[in-house]
Amino acid sequence: MYQLTARDIRRRNRFAVLQAVYAAGGPTSRQEITQATGLSFATVGNMIAELLDVGVLAEQGRDAAGVGRPRARLAINPARGVLIGVDIAETAIHFDLFDLAMTVLRSVETAIDPAATEPDAVADLIARGIAELTPVDADRVLGVGLSVPGLVEPEGGVSVFSPYWHWHNVPLKALLEQRVPHPLYLDNPLKASTAAQLWFGAGRDVDDLIVVTLRAGVGIGIVIDGALYRGVTNSAGEWGHTNLVLDGRACRCGRRGCVEAYVSTRGIAATLREVAPDSPLLDGDDAHVLAAVATAAERGDATALEVVERTGRYLGVAVANLVNLFNPRTMVFGDVVANLLGAPLLEITRRVAADHAMSDTFHAVTLQLCTLPHNPASLGAATFALDGFLTDRETFGSIAAWRATRTTT
Repeated sequence: MYQLTARDIRRRNRFAVLQAVYAAGGPTSRQEITQATGLSFATVGNMIAELLDVGVLAEQGRDAAGVGRPRARLAINPARGVLIGVDIAETAIHFDLFDLAMTVLRSVETAIDPAATEPDAVADLIARGIAELTPVDADRVLGVGLSVPGLVEPEGGVSVFSPYWHWHNVPLKALLEQRVPHPLYLDNPLKASTAAQLWFGAGRDVDDLIVVTLRAGVGIGIVIDGALYRGVTNSAGEWGHTNLVLDGRACRCGRRGCVEAYVSTRGIAATLREVAPDSPLLDGDDAHVLAAVATAAERGDATALEVVERTGRYLGVAVANLVNLFNPRTMVFGDVVANLLGAPLLEITRRVAADHAMSDTFHAVTLQLCTLPHNPASLGAATFALDGFLTDRETFGSIAAWRATRTTT
């Protein structure tokens, strides 16, 4: 069994303190952080001292004088630097520039030419997007987090398998290091969206959470006892490629009947073709079809409502399996399918899941739509960059060097 080192424990404590400051939503005190984290006051004090030393936190005044010594108020220092979050999807790459308070400063989106998806071509697009995003902030970038579709090996930055473009063992980080002068941190959308929920969404309030990502690819992020679960090879969460219909539709993974083949953008387009092969809603690619179905359903179109109903039934059965397997407190549904089909899809999913899940287990879970104000994948990717900055010894470990720069400026 893996044993936590003193460095691991210190890192966990540092992040617990930082998450408590973010969750406070404004200046907070050491005493309030101690209460929120459950750590000792001495441990909280040590972590805060480190975060103050590297400029991640700043003191913002003190409480009004009363009994005892006035308490210092602490907050994130947004001026310390900037982070980049990159969400690579099937047809476009979305870039967000965040300050350290995770406020979006600037956004860029670049289309992907379907005929130019070779690794070098995609790496060129990413590099150009980052350069466009940071015309005046390049020297303040603390790190770049990238959400890469499919199976990813984060340590080496390898795209093990991408179903979008049939990549296998692509050394994407190495390709980007030739083009991008910033620290790079890679993972997939499932982990990124779940990290965003852990830091800024539903994961603040519960310890057992499932984050369902519904886009061209489908999968889940799993939080157990407050920690992101990755599995042995970082492939935990590939629920989209579990079987829903025996000998069902062909899936891009090469198998048949996968969840993804029914509740992804591609799956919803396939359902529409089954319901109404000549429907005018079928004009355009899968993303346009989904948008058309959502708009038509809002105005009461019978064909669109039937597609939403069938999609909700498929999703409800698949969700019931997750409820029975993981017994989560909360399930969050996000990304383009959930965003566009919204509450009607969730209501059908809830109704069907209730019929297929174990009763007590289902009554314990809350199903909800994502309420994060930003793209969850890019926001989560930026938290990977923040994690890397606070963990890397060259950037975070040199507290003395940072102190020296502060005292000489």
